[in-house]
Amino acid sequence: MSSDHGPPDVADISSPASAPATGDPRAPPVFALAGLLEPGFLSVIFSALCIIWLGAHGSIRRPPSAAPTKLKKGERRRKEDKFVEGLAAWDAVMYPIWGAAVLVGLYYLIQWLQDPALLSKIIRVYLSAMSVTGLTMLMGDALDVLVSMVFPAMWADGSGRVYHIVPERRCQVVLNRETGEETEVEGRDTPLPGCLAGVVRSEGARQWLWDLRHYLIEEWTVRLVVIGTPLVNGGIRCVDLLAFAIAGSIAAAYHWTASQVLSNLLSMSMCYATFRLVTPTSFPIGTMVLASLFVYDVVMVFYTPFMVAVATSIDAPIKLVFTSAKGASMLGLGDIILPGMLMALALRFDLFRHYEKQIQLRPVRLTRTETSPASSAQATTSPTSSSTTTTTTTTTTTTTTATRRIKAPFIDPRGQWGNRFWTTPLGRLAPVREAREPLAATAFPKPYFYASLAGYAAGMLATLTALVAFNHGQPALLYLVPGVAGAVWLTGWWRGELRAMWEYTEDGSLDTEDVVVVVDADGKVVGKDREDYGSAFGWRTL
Repeated sequence: MSSDHGPPDVADISSPASAPATGDPRAPPVFALAGLLEPGFLSVIFSALCIIWLGAHGSIRRPPSAAPTKLKKGERRRKEDKFVEGLAAWDAVMYPIWGAAVLVGLYYLIQWLQDPALLSKIIRVYLSAMSVTGLTMLMGDALDVLVSMVFPAMWADGSGRVYHIVPERRCQVVLNRETGEETEVEGRDTPLPGCLAGVVRSEGARQWLWDLRHYLIEEWTVRLVVIGTPLVNGGIRCVDLLAFAIAGSIAAAYHWTASQVLSNLLSMSMCYATFRLVTPTSFPIGTMVLASLFVYDVVMVFYTPFMVAVATSIDAPIKLVFTSAKGASMLGLGDIILPGMLMALALRFDLFRHYEKQIQLRPVRLTRTETSPASSAQATTSPTSSSTTTTTTTTTTTTTTATRRIKAPFIDPRGQWGNRFWTTPLGRLAPVREAREPLAATAFPKPYFYASLAGYAAGMLATLTALVAFNHGQPALLYLVPGVAGAVWLTGWWRGELRAMWEYTEDGSLDTEDVVVVVDADGKVVGKDREDYGSAFGWRTL
């Protein structure tokens, strides 16, 4: 965290003219610490927590402990999101080396050019183009939430009755959970929920709304084939095209205006895209990467001039900047992205544990058939006689009872925020009981994520306190890494889940189908999955 006199990841605020407000050595300590209430400080903390919260929830996808989503009749399965990059233990060594090489290279390039404005323009053009991807993701997810608010899949009236919107029949129905019967509601032939339905009265307007809902929600298949070779084969939605257009417009506007507000928006979008695309893979690897960059941050801030010189010379969307009457407060993107990746992993681990507790153990009968020959002989033939001996076989069938793990189907949280809003009565924080899907998708326990948020906030407060007390820039990772990593691991220790944390990984090895396991007398899994055992020894499920 920094100001206009510090590097992007060094805590500092104000210009020299306003220094007494944030750390004048002549001021009493109590009045000096009052600088923590500066609007610039509060804006930085609030913005960092918001982008981490949004990015962590945007990174949610089906955990290994959940089965693929059950599809309705006629519904196509949507392609699951995958992380583009997963960190490895070797990255804990290479990231500081790469970071130092880039930082030192930029430092000497600035010294050689003697004109940092030219370098700032080049970097600004590059980052403006690169940020279009992040802006498209951010705007696309924001539009998804907006569309779900206007066109939800369900809503509840004041009595708690839940109405389901059926686009195929262009009507609204009430579902009986016990019998599974659907009852069409008369007078409810619009895709709008609640009081909004009464706004539309003409038949043409209702049909137009149904068509609009279809175009905004449905995914279109795009195939591009050149000389028989498929180059593009994927799905796209109108919302994605609209998000791309908005993202390109914002990036172009920033390039021509260099607006600080747009710079902050581009910086936030790059953080958001990183959370969506990159995973630490596991808690040990994420902690090692944070620890190595913790050392790198301290060395570059306190013992070299490189970071301060580069940060104060380059004007590009590589930091969040908030100005006030007493100065400017800055926070480098590294202070958001690096702890935020571990915090997003903590949220996905919460979801993993949520579905893991829903796994059911059901008895299953396995059978194995073995065939062995009882006798064999050869046929003989002579001019006077012939004889033939037939081979008889014995078939043995063995049946045993085992236990199979059955995973609960995953409920995609995308598009559920509108359902949650319209099924939550006024004065309550949770949807009605009948609206199970939005409740299950958006209201799972998040102890690890909330602990990491508290650790991040505590680390930021410690950074600002040290800044005000010493009136000197502070490396934010010096306080954020112990705060976030310590909060996550202490939560695991307190809940007795350190082993589960250590073994959790997002490299795909945990994402197996329902398999046969070995359980003890209390019904707890004590043996490894027997997925390979069945195929190796001929076991088949009855």
